[in-house]
Amino acid sequence: MEAKTILTNTAKIIFPILLGGAILYWMYRGEDFGRISHILTEEMDWTWMLLSFPFGILAQMFRGWRWKQTLDPIEDLSPSTVKLSSSDPRIRARSTTCIYAVFISYAASLVIPRIGEFSRCAILKRYDGVSFSKALGTVVTERAVDTLIVMLYSGIILLIEMSIFGTFFKKTGTSFNHILSGFSLTGWLVTAVCGIAVLILLHLLLKNFSIYNKVKMTLSGIWEGVLSLRGIKNLPLYLFFSIGIWVMYFLHYYLTFFCFDFTANLGIGCALVSFVVANFAVIVPTPNGAGPWHFAIKTMLILYGVADEQALWFVLIVHSVQTLLVVALGIYAWAALLFTKRLNPKTT
Repeated sequence: MEAKTILTNTAKIIFPILLGGAILYWMYRGEDFGRISHILTEEMDWTWMLLSFPFGILAQMFRGWRWKQTLDPIEDLSPSTVKLSSSDPRIRARSTTCIYAVFISYAASLVIPRIGEFSRCAILKRYDGVSFSKALGTVVTERAVDTLIVMLYSGIILLIEMSIFGTFFKKTGTSFNHILSGFSLTGWLVTAVCGIAVLILLHLLLKNFSIYNKVKMTLSGIWEGVLSLRGIKNLPLYLFFSIGIWVMYFLHYYLTFFCFDFTANLGIGCALVSFVVANFAVIVPTPNGAGPWHFAIKTMLILYGVADEQALWFVLIVHSVQTLLVVALGIYAWAALLFTKRLNPKTT
């Protein structure tokens, strides 16, 4: 492997970690971390946090079940593939494998952002014999559908909540000019860095796509995966899973508001707006959105009247606990796959 390639791959791993760490350091510098143990044991209601877990798990399971729907129409007649039945030449990915692959993909992305899309396709190839490139095509389809859904509900929520912003500004005498003037030089710097990081990510994605264009077979497989959306037998179920994914994500986040006295009464409007803003913040390539997610949610909570320090502890605790859940699911899926029979033993 060339030195340039090694440096590029290393930079892709280290840069997101450094970026997320730098933002977190800036946000939490000077804070008394000794107080967090008191908040966790005395001020936090863990019942609501535990109640949020099933929704976080269901969001990933819905994604696995939806993925299986897009995989079913794909035919793979590779001679090395083991058929599920003599009457059906198609490779049908198992629901359990799809779910395990999704669990692991989220955990893998904590180490290397965006690697999850490739890791789950590799898992499906290894255990169910589904073509990697065709599986990757279905992932591209998923991202397109998810982007459309996010854009739609983001626009609706922001339009609805504009009245909430107006009421808040009227009661507090706050204006946008006042909010902007309240940003420190470091705050503007963090915002600028996040914007630059997004541009770098887009550049890398476009660069990667140019590489794919040079490989005709891979591109053909991806295109077939995209077209698999036309062959979905139960479109209403597909739409249910697609919408359900984001509903589950939101409930996973919203229920954590009731863990703390200072967020319990903010209302669903604050949760919806901050959820939308956070979805765009995690576009910045950091592990599990660490840094940009904290910054975005903290800013919105302050806008809704939460004290700066309380907002800081909220985002730190919620993000940390939910990240640990992702890790736990990834470990569970990895252990489960050790006992899962491969449909394609020759695949390594």
